[in-house]
This record gives sequence, C-alpha cells and structure tokens, in this order.
Amino acid sequence: MQDFVDLGEKLIFVIMLFASILAVAVFIERLVVYRKNLTLEANHFLDLLVDLIRHRDTKGTEALLLDQGSETVYTRFTKFSLEREKENPKGLQELMEGKILKERILLEERLPILNTLGNNTPFIGLLGTVLGVIKAFYGLGTLGNSGAEVVMRSISTALLATAAGLAVAIPVVMANNYFTRKMKIILANLEILSKEIHANLVISGKSHSSSGHSHH
Repeated sequence: MQDFVDLGEKLIFVIMLFASILAVAVFIERLVVYRKNLTLEANHFLDLLVDLIRHRDTKGTEALLLDQGSETVYTRFTKFSLEREKENPKGLQELMEGKILKERILLEERLPILNTLGNNTPFIGLLGTVLGVIKAFYGLGTLGNSGAEVVMRSISTALLATAAGLAVAIPVVMANNYFTRKMKIILANLEILSKEIHANLVISGKSHSSSGHSHH
C-alpha cells in the first residue's frame, strides 16, 4: 500500500514535468504561427489588399501577393480566391467559406492540447496531494506521536503537487484564451476579405458583363 502511494506521488510529479514541457512546446509553436498572421505588416497588407479589391484591381492584387515575401493566412486565402474566381465565379462564395473553415482547422491545431492541460493539471495535482495526505496519515498511524515531524514533511510535499498543478494550469489557460481570441480576429478578417472579394469581384463582375451585353 505504502509503496503504491510513494510510486503514485513520484508519478504525479513526472506527469507535471511532462505536461509543463508539452505546454511550453505547444505555446512556442502556436506563437510562431499566430505571430506571422498578426504582425503590423500583415495588417497593413490586409488594408492594401481590401483597397485594391474595392477598386477591382486584379492585376494590382496579384502584384501585391507576389511582393509579399512571407506567406500568411491572408495571402493564402486571396490566392485561392482569385484562382477559383477565374475557374468558377458562381460557386466562389461557397468555396471561400470552405477555405475559411480549412484555415480555422489549421489555426485550431494543437489548441486542444492546451485546453486539456489547463482543465486537467489541477486535478492531477490534487490527486498527488490526496496521495501525500494518505501517506502522512499512514505514517502517523505507524510512528505515533514521534512521527509528527515526518507527517508534516509529507503533508508539505503533498501540497506541492497541488501548487505544481496550478502553476502549470494558470499560464496554460491564459495562453489558450490568448490564442482563441487571436484566432477569432484572424477568422473575422478572413470573413471581411471574402465579403469584399464577393461584392467587388464577383457581383460587380456580373453587373459589368451584363451592362456590356446591353450596350451591344
């Protein structure tokens, strides 16, 4: 019984260490992905892009995409939309919606790991504390009053597990909330972009071609 509790306690701290390493790795990886799409340069590019689309300047838009060195979610989306617009202008709205969903999947990638760690590490820590308290009371029962010092040490170690659980969970939850908020901003920008493309390139393109026919 005592051996199992000792093993359990050690295991809890190993799990905590692994969870914190995993959380840091996921945070850095996601930060790189999100930073690329949320720089001032990316926002400036987005403004220029919307302006060109409003003026129905397809050539200028393509030139701007070529000038943009690093690939962002916005450049990918615009390239995709312009290519599909040439192939299938009628179905472009649905295709752009599908592309936004695909980008959402890419942005959400690995965020469930942070979510899971944030929700569960406090409970894992609590389990460590419970095991420590069991060990402490077992020690008190075996050693009697002379074991008070040992018991106090056991309880303080036990409480460390809860502290470790919270220390991992709090930053992880904050990171998860940060990325979720940023993802909403990026997806909202893509929605705006898709509406601009649809209104200015597709609908106005139709009206231009129909007015052209009416002149003949």
